[in-house]
Amino acid sequence: MAKGYRASKVNPQNTVRGNQADETIIDLSEVKTSAEHYYGAHKNTILGIAGGLILLVGGYFAYKFLYSEPRNKEALEQMYQAEFLFEKDSFEMALNNPGAGFPGFKEISENYSGTDAGNLAKYYAAICNLKLGNYQEAKDFISSYKASGNIMPIMKEGITGDIQAEMNDFEGARDSYKKASKVVENDFLTPFYLKKLGLLSEKLGDNSTALEAYKEIKNKYPESPDGNNIEKFIIALEK
Repeated sequence: MAKGYRASKVNPQNTVRGNQADETIIDLSEVKTSAEHYYGAHKNTILGIAGGLILLVGGYFAYKFLYSEPRNKEALEQMYQAEFLFEKDSFEMALNNPGAGFPGFKEISENYSGTDAGNLAKYYAAICNLKLGNYQEAKDFISSYKASGNIMPIMKEGITGDIQAEMNDFEGARDSYKKASKVVENDFLTPFYLKKLGLLSEKLGDNSTALEAYKEIKNKYPESPDGNNIEKFIIALEK
């Protein structure tokens, strides 16, 4: 009897686990059947979406490696002569006619739009026009230039301020210098544009903004070129 009792003894936990396993098998079977029915009913749509994704991804890589990057490389090669003249302050030639059959920054920005090099050419073209006194053209180029990284966003706002100042838009220039000093922190450029902000604010009679800018240079960037003699600007406004 004892042996028979042991043979007929059932572990309740095993029974529960067994039932759960059966239910899981049933559930998975139902899911598989439902999925097969759904795929059969929507086969064309599913295959169409999958094919579209493959074409989209394939098209992106084809555009990037077979079209965009080769054009960018070509633009950089074309821009060499213009950059060489730019470094020599030959802004008119760099902008429009570097010679030897090479295009200037203006033409490169137009012919290679959508490339990094074409975008960079807009930045160069803005500076060239600024140096040549073509302020509206400079403003148009710098507005369309897409800045990225840790330096160029500062430079874009700063050059925008310079252009606005030359166009006698002093309030706009002051706003741009303020943006240049805030957009990205840089130990050299930030105090440079803070000082421009301070000097222009003084010119506009806003001494409180000027003093705030000068004190920020003193407190945060005392070792910068613009921080070396900033104390005298502060003293002059605190008299």
